[in-house]
Amino acid sequence: QVQLVESGGGLVQPGGSLRLSCAASGSIFSIYAMGWYRQAPGKQRELVAAITGGGRTNYADSVKGRFTISRDNAKNTVYLQMNSLKPEDTAVYYCNAEIVVTTTFRRSDYWGQGTQVTVSS
Repeated sequence: QVQLVESGGGLVQPGGSLRLSCAASGSIFSIYAMGWYRQAPGKQRELVAAITGGGRTNYADSVKGRFTISRDNAKNTVYLQMNSLKPEDTAVYYCNAEIVVTTTFRRSDYWGQGTQVTVSS
């Protein structure tokens, strides 16, 4: 019913930048909060940044001042601009969204398939 498709991951040198995108499609009635999580090998998945439908943002302490989350409600898309990347930012990044679907009008969490971000020289 709903798909979240991420793009923009890749290999970047320390200090570099990447921009992740996540587009939601399908039987969408409305989208509430959207966010980005990441999971490094051997570690639990953690919240990186989140944004409400009204534009309020929340960031993990480890990325404050370096990452910026934004969204385009007309395109059902959330972005994560990542600057000053560090090796410890290496992880699989997952998009998440709270979506009400047109078929049931229930709000549920949906996840993207993940995109690899590798920061290495």
